[in-house]
Amino acid sequence: MIESLASLLMVTVVLVLGPYVVAVLDRLVATPTGAMAGDVWLGPLSRAAWLLTQQANATEAPDWQAWRLSPALYLALAAVGLAVVPWSPTLIATDLVTSVVLWGSVEALATVVIFLQGWSANAVLPLIGAYRYVALGLSYILISMFVLIGVALPAESLQWTQVVTAQESLWNVIRQPLGLPLFLVVGLGLTFWGPLNLADSTDLAGGTSAEVSGPSRLAWELARAVMLVAFSAIAATAFLGGWLGPWLPGPVWVLLKTLAVLALLLWLGHRLPRVAPERCVTLMWVVLLPLSFVDLIWAGVLALWA
Repeated sequence: MIESLASLLMVTVVLVLGPYVVAVLDRLVATPTGAMAGDVWLGPLSRAAWLLTQQANATEAPDWQAWRLSPALYLALAAVGLAVVPWSPTLIATDLVTSVVLWGSVEALATVVIFLQGWSANAVLPLIGAYRYVALGLSYILISMFVLIGVALPAESLQWTQVVTAQESLWNVIRQPLGLPLFLVVGLGLTFWGPLNLADSTDLAGGTSAEVSGPSRLAWELARAVMLVAFSAIAATAFLGGWLGPWLPGPVWVLLKTLAVLALLLWLGHRLPRVAPERCVTLMWVVLLPLSFVDLIWAGVLALWA
């Protein structure tokens, strides 16, 4: 009972502090020489306060219920992802035997929620952003599916705690060198961050959030940030051994590894060039999806030899 409450407290803390950490890390990665500047640390808080005071935008005949619900649903999906992250062998909010599959369903449902965000505004640019994401969402899900099956094979389980335990002798990032790079691409796509921000891109004046302002805009940005944190925690669990590590307690190792993956994703978001939508579709289906299948075959061969 105590461990369940402690794990729920961990998830709550990450949900509350995660967006601020993402905003600060993003500014540090973008301008590393300005690490001591006040706007790096106070800028996210100032922007949040500014958005809270702005008037919410309204379009002609929007689906108000769906428009207001989509940020909450996206945030809820991120919370579900955090709930299945094991902080230690026993410190986990939801230790399902199919928790790997549950995360896969989070990725699939995120496509629906992102489309809902763009569709419900009843405006052209948000709808185009929504369709852009749907055009790529299936490729993200398939790549993730092959990669996650690959990390489940050594554990012979679809349970995240068993996936971590199976990495005691060798982390999956070394055992399956293609897995983590491919999974990071999925993370950038799932949160439409950096070069894969095609849903809310500047050429669409903000895409699915083009007509969103005020508190609703803040809620959408918070949800995206929390999803990025949840994805980073899953990546640390799947490939970096989760709670495994010397000297420090397991939850500390999970946090450190999550921060490392998060910083890498943000760094890639600022360093990789933006890909045109049509080229991105080709890249996903012609290059990365076959590579994910190669990764799965590699994991299967290693599992047979083990």
